Amino acid sequence: MIATAESCTAGMVSAAITDIAGSSTIFERGFVTYTNTAKTEMLNVSPVTLSTYGAVSEQVAAEMALGALAQSHAQLAVSITGIAGPGGSDHKPEGRVCFGIATLAGHQTETVEFGPLGRTRVRDAATEHALDLLTAAARKFT
Repeated sequence: MIATAESCTAGMVSAAITDIAGSSTIFERGFVTYTNTAKTEMLNVSPVTLSTYGAVSEQVAAEMALGALAQSHAQLAVSITGIAGPGGSDHKPEGRVCFGIATLAGHQTETVEFGPLGRTRVRDAATEHALDLLTAAARKFT
C-alpha cells in the first residue's frame, strides 16, 4: 500500500494514482500538507527541522515521508516539498523540489532543480518524478 505526503503538488500525485481504476488495491491515503503547521500536525515534522532547514529541504522531505508511513497503513510513502513559483530566492530558487521515499526498511531523499518553468510545469514535473520514484521503489517489493 502507498501513502503520499504532498506540499507544492497539493494532491496531484494522489490524484494521478487514483485516476487509475482499481487503484484502491495499492493506494492507502494521501496527506496534503501545504503549511508548516499541517506538516507538524499531520506528519509529525519537527518544528526544529522546519526552522533549521526550511520547508523546502531534504530533511523535511524525509520527515514527511516517514510521517506518512507512521500515520497510515502503507508500506511505501512518497513526499514532495518545493517551490513551484512564481518566486523563490537565490538560496532556494523557483523549481527546486525535494522528494522523499520511505519504506519500512528505510528512506532516501533527493532534490531536483526543474528550473523556472512556471508554476504549472514545475508541479507537473514534480508529480511525474514522484510517480517514477514510487514505481522504482514498488518494483523492489515485487
